[in-house]
Amino acid sequence: MKKTMIAACFALAASTSYAQPGHIADDVYVFIHGGPSNQYRITGRVRSGSAIDILKKSSDGKFIQIRTSTGKVGWADANNVETGDSTLARMPKLESELEKNQSLISEQTTEIATLRSQLDMFESENSTYSGQLSKLQAEIKDLNHQIDNMDESNLMRWFTYGGMVALGGVLLGLLLPYFPKKKKSKDEWY
Repeated sequence: MKKTMIAACFALAASTSYAQPGHIADDVYVFIHGGPSNQYRITGRVRSGSAIDILKKSSDGKFIQIRTSTGKVGWADANNVETGDSTLARMPKLESELEKNQSLISEQTTEIATLRSQLDMFESENSTYSGQLSKLQAEIKDLNHQIDNMDESNLMRWFTYGGMVALGGVLLGLLLPYFPKKKKSKDEWY
């Protein structure tokens, strides 16, 4: 009897070490059988979405030996067993992720609204600065035009002054011979 218990313990330990996590498909209510076919008697039932350990497949691959969370071992139709966690087991994690994502979306929406208001403010400032730039460019153009006109008027003034001096010189040159000459005194000292 001790040998049988030790062998059973080794068999249980061996089957536990090679067990793959899985679950009963989410859309069924499954009966488990005592062997790898429907011909074996029903030994229990497993509720949809329950976590199980997958122990092995039958030779034809149509049935899978499973162990429930209570430790009951049986065979279930392979179409009703899926690997990994069930939707029921993943639901709290998915809900938590959904809450995080909704919080992130809310934060991003707030940040987008803030950035849009800043963008509107910058666009308003930009249009103001564009208007000021246009005014300054117009003033610069007017000042450059005034400078050009001043240069021309200064040039004309210099030409006018030069012309008057030249005319005065010509007139003086023409009139000078008609002025009476001063007579020299006859004192000659040399």
